Amino acid sequence: MTARRSRRRSAAYAALALGLAGSLALTGCNSHSSKKSKKSKKSSFSSSKSKKRKIIGGGAAAAGAGAASRRVPDCYPSTYKVTFSQQTGPKSHVAVKFKNSGSRDCKLYNAPLLRFDNAKKPLPLLQGTPGHLDGTRITVPAHGYAYAVIPTNTAATKGNEQKSVAVDFMGISAGSPTHGPATVSFAEKRLHISVGKSKVTNWSSSIHGAQLAGGVGK
Repeated sequence: MTARRSRRRSAAYAALALGLAGSLALTGCNSHSSKKSKKSKKSSFSSSKSKKRKIIGGGAAAAGAGAASRRVPDCYPSTYKVTFSQQTGPKSHVAVKFKNSGSRDCKLYNAPLLRFDNAKKPLPLLQGTPGHLDGTRITVPAHGYAYAVIPTNTAATKGNEQKSVAVDFMGISAGSPTHGPATVSFAEKRLHISVGKSKVTNWSSSIHGAQLAGGVGK
């Protein structure tokens, strides 16, 4: 009887030990799984934050690039971009036309600086003094035009026929360098341009606007 009880007790203890071991193993497994889940959540949150930072950073970079691309450069003269033509009659004048042959907009300030036949000083401006800006600025669209006018409707302003003209473009301020010169030969182009004691208007987006500014509009 004593031997049977002893065996039963041993069997009961063994079953209890197995039960405890299984419970501990399950608890450890659950704990390990919980830790993994927390780590996974942290990793996912960190990844999400990183993606947000990248998106925000990328957006700022794109905005900066967009602002840079929107900066409008100055226009530059050349012998094929700047052309001259003489208009006769009671409202005689010389029309100066600039063509923006580029694929981007460009800026013009005040008026063209024109030195006919190697003159030391450029033609005076109707709306200011050469080298001193009055705030006039126009944007010439890609493949667009700008105009200025030199009134020659009196004998004094018409003067003599010129052989050439050196063209400068004014900069953003009085102290900044002009963009030029580009020398246009009237003889090579078979043009007859007569200019005397005249003045030149500021740039305008239309020939009609330039003619009105010069007092020779229709």
